[in-house]
Amino acid sequence: MPSLAEHLDRLAAATHWTYRASAQSCSEPAAWAALALVAHGRVDDGARPAKWLAELQQRDGSVGISESESEPRWSTSLAIWAWAALDAARRERRFVGNIERAVVWSLAHHGEAAPRSPQIGHNTELVGWSWAAETHSWLEPTAFFVLGLRTASHGDHPRVREGIRLIVDRLLPDGGANYGNTIVLGQPLLPHMQPTGIALMALAGEQLDDPRIEKSLDYLHRSVNSKMAPASLSFACLGVSAHRGRIAAANEWLLTVLDDATRGPLAEYELALLLLAAAPVERLHQITAGAAV
Repeated sequence: MPSLAEHLDRLAAATHWTYRASAQSCSEPAAWAALALVAHGRVDDGARPAKWLAELQQRDGSVGISESESEPRWSTSLAIWAWAALDAARRERRFVGNIERAVVWSLAHHGEAAPRSPQIGHNTELVGWSWAAETHSWLEPTAFFVLGLRTASHGDHPRVREGIRLIVDRLLPDGGANYGNTIVLGQPLLPHMQPTGIALMALAGEQLDDPRIEKSLDYLHRSVNSKMAPASLSFACLGVSAHRGRIAAANEWLLTVLDDATRGPLAEYELALLLLAAAPVERLHQITAGAAV
């Protein structure tokens, strides 16, 4: 079986960063690749996908989703995070211009609010970020912008603080998170691993006492296992690691999925997420907070 180092070598050698169903490089897999490599101390290797993201950056500071698609631009958040983490690791300001332009764009753009409705459980008036322009604020893009902006030293900005309130508001009453709704037509929705893990990553380090946070961590702890899809497993492990430290069996599960030939070759998106989740917990905390690694 390949070792963790061999999987890292494969990610470091990649010249394209794709989803399984895509043949072209996309900004999200590239950002996760940069973050995973930095989290494992492979900082020079992480510079290559980060540089590609800089080449993809548009004149207004935003980053589109792929080489051929300039819209939507939610992945600007992950580009900021990757650039800031890399600069912190190198103790330099190589990507400072890219970060500054992306931050200006990010703070100027937001999801659309809506009047409160008795049919919808979440606070539709809170403003975060959206998947696409002129649409409602949703949980995952808001969490990604919170992570990116906080890592780039903008954690105290009012937009980020409202983003934190939105994320907490979107947690389900019994813990966990769906993809943005909580209660619809009086029916609580079911939690899912990926949005729950992403939400908890963004809430790490915040001084919050909402009981839904602990309930969400409990949900991940009792539900995560090695038979899950790579992204769900990765985000679940990352969410728990951000608050409670590594789940005891997490590395075994992550390596099992990395080595599972029956799934077929992993795309860079899946490979990067699994490797990021397997990184030392202290390094994960550092890249989330923007500290030197």
